[in-house]
Amino acid sequence: MKERGSRRSVEGTVTSAAMNKSIVVRAERLQEHPRYRKFIKQTTIYKAHDENNEAKLGAKVRIVESRPLSKTKHWRLAEIIEQGAEER
Repeated sequence: MKERGSRRSVEGTVTSAAMNKSIVVRAERLQEHPRYRKFIKQTTIYKAHDENNEAKLGAKVRIVESRPLSKTKHWRLAEIIEQGAEER
């Protein structure tokens, strides 16, 4: 049973900040192949809510799970770990 108020968090890199108040975050993880025992890099893409448009392209961020904010957006920006390059 999950504890009430506990939320999943993910660290990743911002791949798009073109939308208003939204960012696209790519999270990478290593998964071991069941037969060959080789580690495979797998990526997952999340859309997250960025209220103040703070995160820039290439920034390392932490996002946390939240209630559904739109059809595809179920995460929100918790903190910016390392700021990326400014756009243009």
